[in-house]
Amino acid sequence: MNMTNAVLSTLSLATNTYAAATIWAAPSPLIKLAHRLERIGLATAGGSCGLFVAGALMRRGNELFGSGWIVLLMMLYGAFSFYVGIDLPGRPARRLTLRLPEEWNLGTDAPEIFSAAGTFVAAIAAFLSVSIIVLDQTVPDGLIVLVGCCWAIGSSLQIAAGAIARSHGIVEHGGE
Repeated sequence: MNMTNAVLSTLSLATNTYAAATIWAAPSPLIKLAHRLERIGLATAGGSCGLFVAGALMRRGNELFGSGWIVLLMMLYGAFSFYVGIDLPGRPARRLTLRLPEEWNLGTDAPEIFSAAGTFVAAIAAFLSVSIIVLDQTVPDGLIVLVGCCWAIGSSLQIAAGAIARSHGIVEHGGE
């Protein structure tokens, strides 16, 4: 009799725990809000990367990069690239197809590759820019321009990744 009571109380506890877990599950609007906040955080990180690279370019003393408008444009471009290019929409489930590691499916692999490469290159450029600013390094102008170009290429790759992923999703879902 005691064994039966123990089993029943354990099952009751498991059922109540499951019910409590489902009650505490976040509703859909809250998840959407969290997703928006995450993307705003990514955009903020991208904008700060643009600010750091613009700050390094301003050290050149060039009239073009000394303008506040260029700094603002680089911050906006960086924010847009991180907002669009890092958080790619999920791909629908598809059948498992066996393929060799050497085979690439550019239709589905390109956004992930562009996003990863763009994020890496933009982050390294921002890191180098911060080190140039904080450590007050004297570097050749060509190196600073190279860092700026790498950041622009990385940000552009992120935007391309986001555009490809979103256009691919629109085509697959029939314009939904």
